[in-house]
Amino acid sequence: MPDEVKKMEFRDLKQQYSVLRAEIDQAVSRVLSDADFISGRAVAELEGELAGYVSARHCISCANGTDALSLAMMAWGLGPDDAVFVPDFTFFSTAEVVAHAGATPVFVDVDEDTFNIDPEKLEAAIVETAAAGALAPRAVVAVDLFGLCADYAQIRPIAEKHGLLLLEDAAQGFGGSRGGRMACSFGDISTTSFFPAKPLGCYGDGGAVFTDDDGAAELLRSLRIHGKGGDKYDNVRIGLNSRLDTLQAAILKVKLKAFREAELAKVNEVAGYYSERLGGRVAVPRVPDGYISSWAQYTIRLAGAAQREAVMAHLKAQGIPSMVYYRKPLHRQGAFAALSVPDAGFERTIRLCDTVLSLPMHPYMTEEDVARVSGAVLEGLGGNG
Repeated sequence: MPDEVKKMEFRDLKQQYSVLRAEIDQAVSRVLSDADFISGRAVAELEGELAGYVSARHCISCANGTDALSLAMMAWGLGPDDAVFVPDFTFFSTAEVVAHAGATPVFVDVDEDTFNIDPEKLEAAIVETAAAGALAPRAVVAVDLFGLCADYAQIRPIAEKHGLLLLEDAAQGFGGSRGGRMACSFGDISTTSFFPAKPLGCYGDGGAVFTDDDGAAELLRSLRIHGKGGDKYDNVRIGLNSRLDTLQAAILKVKLKAFREAELAKVNEVAGYYSERLGGRVAVPRVPDGYISSWAQYTIRLAGAAQREAVMAHLKAQGIPSMVYYRKPLHRQGAFAALSVPDAGFERTIRLCDTVLSLPMHPYMTEEDVARVSGAVLEGLGGNG
């Protein structure tokens, strides 16, 4: 890469920190001065603010997004002989936690335009699994991929019709909404992640679980701290050690304010710039009417793997990072080889794995930044465009 080419950040956490530095430094300093590192005041304050933001009765913070999913599995008592339906196109942890619980993930193909689980294919998988009789359908994990809520208007009735629990995996969806209703409020239990690159991220690992069920909330609070009862030395069940530390909570409180007041609107503005420049040349993300995305990723679709590699190479030469989420369907992951799931029925996921490309996206991008990335994408298409 020539010396004069300025390297761009994929998600510019350095720029975000420079904007929020004074408030973040003050929040961190307060925790250090108070030596209030575990289960400190900022944790409870953050949980209250998060619950209010998504309109959930309860928010239970935890150590990371994967633990948040695991806590839901534990609260529901999922285990051997249970089938849990998950989208085939998503990050590994969505299905990993099902296997950790001893249950069996049943993979479902996705909608190619929204990247989220296809409701019709979901119902077909539930009916087929129930008819086979080897597993009992118990739950659906719907993922809000790349910032866009899944189609809960169709998924919820399907889950209720078949008596299934609904878990919303909003690790990438925090801040998104559908019909004015916020992500993290659609599931019987909903979860999110505060991994640094997420729409709302801390400076380490963090996660949260949301529910309107008072009993589930009490159980989740016990499970996240070694299954505690009346106090930390009274253990009434097997749980996890999964607490959000006070430093991360203090940082998230500052970031949540910025997210609500400016950053969510700004990423939607940035996405609009991208779609204006790239629409008609490549397949750009579709946000259905009534939805707002939080744009964890801005993901385009190209003609095939060869074209994608050519575009990625050209972007890299221009100092522009890009990422592929995800190169391999869940049903092809080696960890699930024993399930012997054939490719038939997963054509959309397989095609997406060969064609998706995520471009730099964050609330501190300028229109000029987007023009630079978009121009490089179009140049990279070259004769393959």
